[in-house]
Amino acid sequence: MRIVDRLKARACIVIHVILGTKAQLIKMAPVLRAIRERGGSYRYISTGQHSETMDDILADFELPGPDYELYSGRDITSIPAMLGWMLRIIVHVIANRRRVFAGDRGGIVLVHGDTFSTILGALIGRIAGHRVGHVESGLRSFNLFHPFPEELTRMATIRLSDVLFCPGETAMANVEGRGGLRINTYTNTLRDSVELALKSRVPGEAQPSPPTEPYAIVTLHRFENIFSKAALQRVVDIVLRASQNHKLLFVLHKPTERKLREYGLYDRVCGNPNIECRPRCSYFPFLRLIAGADFIISDGGSNQEECAYMGKPILLLRMTTEREEGLGANCVISRYDMAVIDDFLAHYHKLRKPSPLPAQSASAIIAEHCLQYA
Repeated sequence: MRIVDRLKARACIVIHVILGTKAQLIKMAPVLRAIRERGGSYRYISTGQHSETMDDILADFELPGPDYELYSGRDITSIPAMLGWMLRIIVHVIANRRRVFAGDRGGIVLVHGDTFSTILGALIGRIAGHRVGHVESGLRSFNLFHPFPEELTRMATIRLSDVLFCPGETAMANVEGRGGLRINTYTNTLRDSVELALKSRVPGEAQPSPPTEPYAIVTLHRFENIFSKAALQRVVDIVLRASQNHKLLFVLHKPTERKLREYGLYDRVCGNPNIECRPRCSYFPFLRLIAGADFIISDGGSNQEECAYMGKPILLLRMTTEREEGLGANCVISRYDMAVIDDFLAHYHKLRKPSPLPAQSASAIIAEHCLQYA
């Protein structure tokens, strides 16, 4: 390569951020903002795993859309569809590597979390010869089936990554000896997302109106809770039990709504006069609904963190969690034990904890490290 070509190659954008889901975009948006605030630039590559509400999230965080889309179409939700989608994207990247990565050969690819887009981004980053940085690395439940397949995805992504951005000492210890550079971000980037959301001004027309009476929020989506009728029936029974004494606002993920209808459970839930079912809204308005709720029932790790940062009681419908936020304070892991669930529903008000946001900004730490490659 001629000297002038080498100089042009170095002038290319070399921070590539590969994202595909709503949760990833919410958690990585503060990193993208932190890069820009420090005078840097990045290349946002979308896998297209999710498309609905992605534009709303970008608008919330005042960020531009993708620089390159690997797929554009309906949301990818089933595992068979995901496998075909991943294969097509890998073949596309092999054939169009220079176009996908804008000619860059020496940069860093950032991936986030534990989704199919995470491992896909790590794979195509390695195929293209880039360093791979895994944000939110080192979180482990040490149970392959809880959550499934997220635990397997994290294990594989850790092995594919060169830089592991770990949110705390426990996460750092979980990847000790795995190879690659470990960087302690002390907390999660979601801390920055929550701060931005709570400080923002949401236009009146974009602000969903909360119920007129005290309410709790239900939101469920994990594979282990909806993959079979028996699993979904179990969580529906818990929701119906909670509705006996509490007004519930059930925010429906598309896969959850589809499974409720498929298994004939939709009317049992959404026909209940004490349960109001709503579609998902954008992130900032949703966080304000959480802020106004008495408590949350969820299976989401992000909701666990958000509630910890806000001091909001949360009942986690899972057997275990890979996260530490809120444990022993505002967060109760149900393990589907009705005695635990009933105790939470009776005494949730005792779990309200003043919990100021951690002082450290994980997004700033990640941005400052990545800018050395630019």
